[in-house]
Amino acid sequence: MALFAPHSAAPASAAAPRISFSAALQRLPVKSEHIGGYTRSLFGGWIDADGDGFNTRAEVLISESKVSVTWNARRTILTGRWYSLYDATTWTKASDVDIDHVVPLAEAWRSGAWGWSRDRRVAYANDLGAGWTLRAVTDNVNQAKGDDDPANWMPPYAGATCRYLADWVSVKLRWRLSVDPAERSSIASWWDRRGCAFRP
Repeated sequence: MALFAPHSAAPASAAAPRISFSAALQRLPVKSEHIGGYTRSLFGGWIDADGDGFNTRAEVLISESKVSVTWNARRTILTGRWYSLYDATTWTKASDVDIDHVVPLAEAWRSGAWGWSRDRRVAYANDLGAGWTLRAVTDNVNQAKGDDDPANWMPPYAGATCRYLADWVSVKLRWRLSVDPAERSSIASWWDRRGCAFRP
């Protein structure tokens, strides 16, 4: 889990000083969601930011695999070993795994990304600057999550709750996104209900 305080107009550094969960949650502005206007294309697709032939999906699969991965001539990852936090399941075929935006793109849009430039939205969708913004998870679990926030969806595996909430709040801080009242209330409630603890 990583919680931190942002300091500049750019996404906050993953190495910025860590703060407590309650302090992090309090720093998020509480606003009603921006309704309408979202389409997936506004955030672009997976990109190959470093020009090594592997796009963002592949980079996450390589980073999170517990073993060396295999890939084909098009640098599509084929096999590895991935632990899906949300349902405590392990997969060895990349086709069984989705890359989850911890804070979904549509949720980011409703929470502030509607006012961003296209370049900033593409950067958000492909954020490899912190290990808790994108996550390899079971495909159908990711699809069940959709674009819901913690007021409407939580990982089916109870042991994932604390990390999921900490990562959610960290992403919102990193990208200066807001929370709506129901979302904020649910985050605090789930944190207390699961007996989560975080110290800087």
